[in-house]
Amino acid sequence: MRVKEFLRRDILVKWAPLIVLVFLVLMFAVIEPRFFSVRNFARIGISSAPALMVAIGVTFIIIMGSIDLSMEGTVSVCAVVFAFSYLALGGTLWSAAWLALPLALIVGAVIGAINGLVHVKLRIPSFMASLAMGFVGTGFALLLTGGDRVRIEDEAFRSLLTVRWFNFPIMCYVALAFLLIAWFIQTRTTLGRNFYAVGGGEELAHASGLNVNRVRVLGFMLAGMFYAVGALLAVGRIGIAETATGSNFMFVSITSVVVGGTALWGGVGGVWNTLIGVLIVNVIGNGMVVVGLPGYVQDGVLGVLVIIAVVLSTDRRSVDFVK
Repeated sequence: MRVKEFLRRDILVKWAPLIVLVFLVLMFAVIEPRFFSVRNFARIGISSAPALMVAIGVTFIIIMGSIDLSMEGTVSVCAVVFAFSYLALGGTLWSAAWLALPLALIVGAVIGAINGLVHVKLRIPSFMASLAMGFVGTGFALLLTGGDRVRIEDEAFRSLLTVRWFNFPIMCYVALAFLLIAWFIQTRTTLGRNFYAVGGGEELAHASGLNVNRVRVLGFMLAGMFYAVGALLAVGRIGIAETATGSNFMFVSITSVVVGGTALWGGVGGVWNTLIGVLIVNVIGNGMVVVGLPGYVQDGVLGVLVIIAVVLSTDRRSVDFVK
């Protein structure tokens, strides 16, 4: 009986996020026919692209059994550094300003490396180390901008939003490309397999000769690079870099990862789960705007979904206490 129950629960956990997504799309389409249109789906894609990149970075951390709360500060710093560098190097992609793109990725990786080193070298819990780094990042971004907004008006860069292929802006395809890169790292590289090994059991990973601290630092570096991609897409979406560029990414990214089915204790889930989770969060947000419901209802619904997702994905018979 227990085996059958586990199999049923396992299948439910695997397919529940996709079922929820389909149900939400159909429900909003019935309530408001305007929801089910290519134009509205493009809006969902635009809002989902930056969030997906940040959530993918968080996914790698959670798979390792850690948590990262630094994404808001990292996104803000990467966005601001990119904007200043872009303008200083010519202000257009057809000049040397394109160098600001890899520079943003490097900044994200450096912040991630510092985050990981603080965590493993000082033996500080990952949520506390990353939360502190997030505050540092937000403060540094404010120091750089002085509270001002940095505008990027280059048409070539803004084509991420303005130019559309098959009714969807280029930024959606960029996000899809990085999603495939993340999937490749997760499934086809030693580093990706090591993430699961660490998340599945750190002591066992140590016993097998794996350098767990090195894997964790590399994981935070990789996450920082995806945060940087999210920052670039966020700037491309609104044409502005500021201290608030990273605002709300913490809630959206972690909610998306959990709702998508990636287990908080590590070793279970992946980037495709995160894609479904991001779409669920953004479909709810978009659908409630189209229907005309207030924002606090959206937050309440997302909170309930997170609780349900955690309950479904947790075998409470194997949990002695709640941390």
